[in-house]
Amino acid sequence: MIERLPRLDWLMIAAVAVLLTLSCLFIYSADCRNADQLFKSMAWKQSLWALIGIGCYVAAAAFDYRKLNSLHWWIYLVCSLLLVLVLVEGVEKNGSRSWFSLGGGITLQPSEFGKLAVIFTLSAWLGDPATDVERLKTFILAFVLTGIPFLLVMVQPDFGSAMVLLPLVLVLLFCAGVPLRPLLILVGIGLLMVILLVIWLRFFPDSFPFFKEYQKNRILVFLNVNEDPLGAGWNKLQSQIAVGSGGLFGKGYMKGTQNILGFLPKTVAPSDFIFSVVAEESGFAGGSLRLVLYTMVVVRCMNTAALAQDLPGRLLAAGIGALIFSHVFINIAMTIGIMPITGVPLPLMSYGGTFMVCTMTALGLVQSVYLRHRI
Repeated sequence: MIERLPRLDWLMIAAVAVLLTLSCLFIYSADCRNADQLFKSMAWKQSLWALIGIGCYVAAAAFDYRKLNSLHWWIYLVCSLLLVLVLVEGVEKNGSRSWFSLGGGITLQPSEFGKLAVIFTLSAWLGDPATDVERLKTFILAFVLTGIPFLLVMVQPDFGSAMVLLPLVLVLLFCAGVPLRPLLILVGIGLLMVILLVIWLRFFPDSFPFFKEYQKNRILVFLNVNEDPLGAGWNKLQSQIAVGSGGLFGKGYMKGTQNILGFLPKTVAPSDFIFSVVAEESGFAGGSLRLVLYTMVVVRCMNTAALAQDLPGRLLAAGIGALIFSHVFINIAMTIGIMPITGVPLPLMSYGGTFMVCTMTALGLVQSVYLRHRI
């Protein structure tokens, strides 16, 4: 490993390191009402998860990603079984049965592993020379492999995590060489279904059978925040106020009034709405810096995909880049009010152990592809 150090992607490492540091700082700010309990605070726990994530990053970078070609079906099977098991044995939070309790306040979220399993399996399978990507059978089977985890996550229900799987399969099919026309037709059908869904929920909300009440309320509030400003629309409204009130350079670190005064609830400020805390305290400049760092991470993933000497490695790096982009886009879009609230966390910033470990492992595998692109 030592002789390969000069070939590491140092730009990605630098961007990830800065994001991890900012994560701990702003989670501390979001949780500062409990600052007298430092060693019990979310920032302390996030620091521990970040260290574990760094260990996973190093281990994944040292691991030869090509071995996934023989392991991916087992990984997919185990992750699918975990998604089934969590529906039976999992603990319920906020109306969703998505976590295993490991004791001591530590939980495990199988849906995060499910996302990686989909990337591993599609990358290895579509990258296999024996797979004819131009056949209709390949196109359908790719969506079946994605659809199984998608449906299991939807049943929990966790609409946000399930939604992230859709751009993944489209990006991987495109990068594998599937003709563009069927992908565009599928995207068009998807947009039409979204429009019909919005119209149905807007005018006939009581007759829609597939979403729970709180999920329908989130979409209705997105369409009209005055629908329930003190209930389902509270988080969305307060997040927009926090982002907008930050101005150009923000109110200063640990001086965000929406967070300090509790208008932005403590239950969501360090996790799903961490960008609102960042934007209020560091302003447009600080928010833009985060976007530059995320852009650097995604671009380095795509650069690694372009450099990869084999198709599975190319698809793996591209799929992980698409996963990071999807999370960033959806999370920031919901905090500024241009998408419904879905509970999708912000990579390397939001509080959460499972998500941190999975994200760092995924980026470590991208580094693994980068290390071996000249071999």
